[in-house]
Amino acid sequence: MTKTILAAATAALLASSAAYAADVYQPEPQPVYVDAPEVAVAEASGWYLRGDLGYSFNKLRGAKFFQGSNADEASFTTSSIKDSFWVGGGVGYQVNSYLRTDLTFDYLFKSDFRGSTTGGGAGAGACAVACTSADISAMKAYTLMANAYVDLGTYAYFTPYIGGGIGGSYVKWDKLRNTSCADDGSGCDPTVEHGGKGSWRFAYQLMAGASIDVTCNVKADVGYRFRHTMGGDMFGYASNGGPGYDKGFHSHSLHAGARYVFGGCETPVAYEPPPELPVYK
Repeated sequence: MTKTILAAATAALLASSAAYAADVYQPEPQPVYVDAPEVAVAEASGWYLRGDLGYSFNKLRGAKFFQGSNADEASFTTSSIKDSFWVGGGVGYQVNSYLRTDLTFDYLFKSDFRGSTTGGGAGAGACAVACTSADISAMKAYTLMANAYVDLGTYAYFTPYIGGGIGGSYVKWDKLRNTSCADDGSGCDPTVEHGGKGSWRFAYQLMAGASIDVTCNVKADVGYRFRHTMGGDMFGYASNGGPGYDKGFHSHSLHAGARYVFGGCETPVAYEPPPELPVYK
């Protein structure tokens, strides 16, 4: 009897344990996979500022003036301008890896003019005989240019480029001082001063050079530039002579400068640890 009771109790206990286990069993949850966060890198805006300093080798194409009346035009026998420094700046935009554009303004420092004319043989004074004049003046120029460049690929830190630009140049002449002296050494006439003139002219230029990566924001720039400036007003009328005009000039210049690129540096992304996965025991 006792054995029967114990067997029944054991069977009941086992049945209740199995039912409880069935009630509390839960399947293991599947791990949640989270995509890695995207790395956001700040891109350069493309805008830049530039500044340049150069030395210009200038050549005047000639000059002419009216002598006696507006029907009698003559050219200077000799005419030249000196070399000079220039300084400039501008703002630009890097369109892509190969094309960029900018708008520049530069100032050509004073370039001295020396010229001469020959004539005489009529009138009074020293130039009643053959005489030669010495003409002295100076010019300076302000130039605004729109430019485009083609970058020819980057090699280590160097990016060679070619470019061109068109624009306008305001050329301002100082007064012209004219002194005529007899060729036979008999004397000179009093110096005559002609008021200087200023005028806007069309100008264009061609460039070649290379930029050098100094930092992620700063690029050094060295190069060569050819510029042609059209002719225009030079000086006014005085003492039966003038006005005068120059025939334009061109210049070969070497320059060095720098460009500051906005947003040129990549912004480092803060480290984010991967999400912690559940651990099952």
